[in-house]
Amino acid sequence: MTRRRYAFVGLGHRAQMYVDALLGDWSDTGEIVAFCDPNRTRMDYYNDRIAAAGGKPVPCFAPERFGDMLQGADAVVVTSVDATHAQYVCAALEAGRDVVVEKPLTVDAAGCAAIAEAAARSTGKIVVTFNYRYSPRNSAVRRLIAEGRIGEVTSVHFEWTLDTIHGADYFRRWHRDRSSSGGLLVHKSTHHFDLVNWWLGARAELVFAQTALRFYGDANAAARGLGPRPERGQGAPGLGSDPFILDISRDERLKRLYLDAEHEDGYLRDQDVFAPGITIDDTMSLLVRYDNRAMLTYSLTAYAPWEGYRVAFNGTAGRIELAVCERAWTPPHAAVDPSAAGKDQADGAWEKLTLHRHWEEPQDVPVEQGAGGHGGGDRLLLDDVFRGPSDDPLARQAGFEDGIRSVLIGAAGNESARTGLPVRLADGGTRLATG
Repeated sequence: MTRRRYAFVGLGHRAQMYVDALLGDWSDTGEIVAFCDPNRTRMDYYNDRIAAAGGKPVPCFAPERFGDMLQGADAVVVTSVDATHAQYVCAALEAGRDVVVEKPLTVDAAGCAAIAEAAARSTGKIVVTFNYRYSPRNSAVRRLIAEGRIGEVTSVHFEWTLDTIHGADYFRRWHRDRSSSGGLLVHKSTHHFDLVNWWLGARAELVFAQTALRFYGDANAAARGLGPRPERGQGAPGLGSDPFILDISRDERLKRLYLDAEHEDGYLRDQDVFAPGITIDDTMSLLVRYDNRAMLTYSLTAYAPWEGYRVAFNGTAGRIELAVCERAWTPPHAAVDPSAAGKDQADGAWEKLTLHRHWEEPQDVPVEQGAGGHGGGDRLLLDDVFRGPSDDPLARQAGFEDGIRSVLIGAAGNESARTGLPVRLADGGTRLATG
């Protein structure tokens, strides 16, 4: 197997899974040849990881030199701020390079259209890393539906709860700015919409949504009588006692990636979740109609006391229920990076998959776990990314059209919530309809 040359753009914490993969179990498939980020301190952090693995530091490029970086690469891993994905994906495709891009593919309809046009002209291939597809429990659901165990699926009820560790963290970071992240209906829910699209093998036609900011933000804090809040965690009087204040100095990785890097770009990783300036929502509900006449009811709450999800599928021959608890409760002083908190191994975590067929007793469906994150799903994803997809009957590797279809459900939801009207999707869910 010829080793490929990978360049990285966006060197925040999301890059680490892919960097470590190429320095570890997938080092035989490729090498890291360059980094691109507006912050040199963050690039230096990853060069230190390369050095610790016995490699030589790679060249570092500012964003305006992204095109120069491409000259020495076969493929680009895009883990930058969501709103920048489209520009980097399109530039890489125009140069004929392959692209591995973190979800969401982009944040809006304009970005989706630009990527689709670039992909049509390019010899490069796009892989969107939807790791939830590879989770054993989600793969098991796909098998049950594909085997026709509940007949034709007519409706899906899907509730996702983010707790006050994980959910709160979106309101500390750049994600709190809708123009950067598209809001949680795009940044987070793109995972969930992709799962439903993939589970059903269907495409969305109509979206109606209602959203609100009900828990986080300065107005909600004032309404609950919380009093004055600090701008950020570092130096705050409540540091170490207020469960909503994150102490990034206590986590060496966060400290190096963000606290030590502030002097370059002024980015604050520990903004207060009740400070002004939040433009995203924390409470969301959607109705979606698909081209196979199935209907989805979906909700996302970003301030629950526990983390997990429940999804149920009604069909002409029965029902499937999947209940997942990823973290049973939220410790009051969780001063660690929520995205690296090991949710799958949290105390009290559990999952249950049940098949209810008409005229039969309920059947608990076993889910076989693998090693590593998401029940072994992360390793399967990385194999698909760096070794190429196997002969997978579940078709778990996602391309750019899958990314577009998931983004546009969220974008349609944002538009529907803004106008109070349903929004139609066209061309198999790859374009927002006009008129």
